[in-house]
Amino acid sequence: METARTLREAADYAVDKLRAVAPGVSAFPVGTKFEKWTYSQNGDWVGGFWPGTLWMAWLHSGDDQFRTLALDSARKLAPRQYDTGTHDLGFLFYPSWVTAWRLTGDDTWRAGALKAADSLIQRYNPRGRFLRAWGSLNDPNNAGRVIIDTMMNLDLLAFAGRQTGDAKYLDIAVEHAKTAQRVFPRADGSTPHVYDFDPVTGAPIGPGTVQGYSPTSCWSRGQAWGLYGFTTMYRRTGNQQFLATARKLADFAVGALTEDHVPVWDFRAPQQPHDIKDASAGAIMACGLLDLAAATGRQDYRAVALRILTALSQTCLTEKSARAEAVVARCTRNRPAEDGIEVSLPYADYYLLEGILRVLRPQDVDRAIDLSTV
Repeated sequence: METARTLREAADYAVDKLRAVAPGVSAFPVGTKFEKWTYSQNGDWVGGFWPGTLWMAWLHSGDDQFRTLALDSARKLAPRQYDTGTHDLGFLFYPSWVTAWRLTGDDTWRAGALKAADSLIQRYNPRGRFLRAWGSLNDPNNAGRVIIDTMMNLDLLAFAGRQTGDAKYLDIAVEHAKTAQRVFPRADGSTPHVYDFDPVTGAPIGPGTVQGYSPTSCWSRGQAWGLYGFTTMYRRTGNQQFLATARKLADFAVGALTEDHVPVWDFRAPQQPHDIKDASAGAIMACGLLDLAAATGRQDYRAVALRILTALSQTCLTEKSARAEAVVARCTRNRPAEDGIEVSLPYADYYLLEGILRVLRPQDVDRAIDLSTV
């Protein structure tokens, strides 16, 4: 099958690139400058994606060097399990520590992931029924700010609930998802990046944005986080409303794709469909659509996911550059801040490999990240 060959070649390219680059990486890649990785020592919000990418490379290649490097990298995230100052603990600990536990059985990784879940639930605001996105717990700024991205951090809580038998973790994840479901999707299925609440009363204030074009636009990576996150929450709960929301977001995103199947950075920016691209949004969207196809039995979602993965593999890899240290090019981190435009991003590499392996090696991906449905 032509598609399978294209995807296998892209995964092989990623493994070759990682084999050359990974041994020299001692911190956490956050993005590229002139095609070379720039690093964070503590992992910022993206620290889980580097070990996660190495795990995907190990699953694809069987090369134990990647397993060793994945574990070495994940260990450096250990201090972050106590970090109550961010909602991104799922991004930090699921592809790194939860996956490490699932693939090695070493209980150290499980224990650290559970500690991270304990840190995350401290960000829950019971009056507004949401997990606060940004800022330390005692910082009044952004205290009522909720972002669509947090949908992807809820699976860490679902994991903690299953492992401990304590209902509080999944209860908080479900309450947050219900709140997000109420305030983010518009009638047409598009979403804003941000929604603000009064942190004291929990009363809704309204939509906003940081990384999208405007509060009324639709930042494509946020739309992808929402689509994938609501699908995951359906799989963890069986709640049909979450599945319906995932489909609503998916249908808008699919309808907004251009013929080249690489999302623009914001589906409603004035220059689209001719605006700059965000290949990372495409990789995340493809994973979410594959998940949604499995959850619904709808082959049209899978067909679009395969077209996106094929497009990324054919038009967005760094193959033409001898300098490049990343796998995926043509990503956009934060367009309004003019920060990271036409660069590589660690989550693009991770989700491209996850998406490809969901197609080529679903049993292996299931071993790593748990594709089951309750």
